[in-house]
Amino acid sequence: MTDPIDILRTDLERIYQDLLSAEKQWKGSISAVHPQQKGSATNLLHYLALRCEDLRDLQDDLHNAGLSSLASSESHALRQVQAALQRLGVIFPEEELSPVDYPMASRLIHQRAATLFGPKVNPNIPHLMVTFDGDLAGNYAKVKALVMAGMNIARINCAHDGPDIWRRMIINVRKASRATGHVCKIYLDLAGPKIRTAILGKGRKKGRLKLSPNDRFLLAEPGASINPKDKVVGCTLPGVVKDLRPGDRVLFDDGLFESVVEKADNLLATLRLTRVSAPKPRLKPEKGINFPDTELSVGSLTEFDKSVLPFALAHADIVGFSFVRQTQDVAELQKLLRRPKGNSLPLVLKIETYDAVQNLPALLLQGMAEPAFGVMIARGDLAVEIGFERLSEVQEEILWICEAAHVPVIWATQVLETLNKSGIATRSEGTDAARAAHAECVMLNKGKHLLTVLATLRDILHRSGGHHLKKRYVFRPLQIAERFLQAKM
Repeated sequence: MTDPIDILRTDLERIYQDLLSAEKQWKGSISAVHPQQKGSATNLLHYLALRCEDLRDLQDDLHNAGLSSLASSESHALRQVQAALQRLGVIFPEEELSPVDYPMASRLIHQRAATLFGPKVNPNIPHLMVTFDGDLAGNYAKVKALVMAGMNIARINCAHDGPDIWRRMIINVRKASRATGHVCKIYLDLAGPKIRTAILGKGRKKGRLKLSPNDRFLLAEPGASINPKDKVVGCTLPGVVKDLRPGDRVLFDDGLFESVVEKADNLLATLRLTRVSAPKPRLKPEKGINFPDTELSVGSLTEFDKSVLPFALAHADIVGFSFVRQTQDVAELQKLLRRPKGNSLPLVLKIETYDAVQNLPALLLQGMAEPAFGVMIARGDLAVEIGFERLSEVQEEILWICEAAHVPVIWATQVLETLNKSGIATRSEGTDAARAAHAECVMLNKGKHLLTVLATLRDILHRSGGHHLKKRYVFRPLQIAERFLQAKM
């Protein structure tokens, strides 16, 4: 009868060789990253290789044998496999042991979070980011109160207001930081491509378009020739309609209206409405449009974004890259953010599209061209793009993969949103806020009750922060890992 320990050893040795093979296969990508990122890039490839197969039965066997089940090994995947093999009698020469162990990985993540987000008063909770409203440009007392309440990063959204308002916000933050002695960084969020609705043609009432399931209507780009008798929704961003294919979904107003493409040409597409979830089935202008099934050829870095970069280089500490999809867009922005003396303005990649989720490993490797960068899980558009049913699963996967790359993560969008707007939190919001302790930074939207939200969030994070590392995960195959590694075969 075969010894179960021998079976475990054989299975782990095979996995160990798979991890080494992935490192060898992607040697060129690892060598292309910044010297300070090579260990992180190597570990990322090890972890992706680990997640390409179903390990659940093996995890149970390891757990039953009193060994590491490889759960929570994201930050030091190869070293964890080596440690388990050592317990099974395998001897590794010192020089073959991976230098990326748990202490080193933890130190890297903490150092990069401090580089990106600055020091914290309370080291036991994530950094806290607050989205600024235009009113804060003229309210120094409120800004100072936010800094005193624990705000580490002030987020300015370049999709709103303008350079004069942004400058006054920054002056207030810098002044409050000096007065309190608390560091508060400036995070400038690029607007990204604005894909918004315009209501045209027949069926308008007070600028709104009434739509019912199975209604057909047109999606038109600027310059399209339309018939005034047709129901038409304008798309403000040129170059989108030509990428649509029959069967692609098109979502409006945060997914409240769902449609499918029936046919499309360069400037006009015929859509059929499949679902309406709005209380009143009237589509308004200036609402967002999402294309979750379409590979858009439109670049993520717009001309407006580029025009903002001189202001960012002069005033910001961090820049957020909205609607990032492809590695070439990241490379372009990294080049534009390099200052004359050679140092770069740190970048945060906002993961808010289906393409960004699928391309996450490649985006991280491109981000590693710089010594430090971050990732934001921008759950607003992301939930619309991938479906609300998958949001919890996908945000967990993003956290795992970013931990494998030793990249600090911002947990964003609608954290304690009801409390922020009304002064009373929902039960589910409390649970959601507690899960935010998995990230290195938590972002709050603008709202009337920010001081209350900051106090509540600090309390929740302090209570939950001591528990989330104890969670044990089981590893089924991770599609992101499979898709990325198979692309090289």
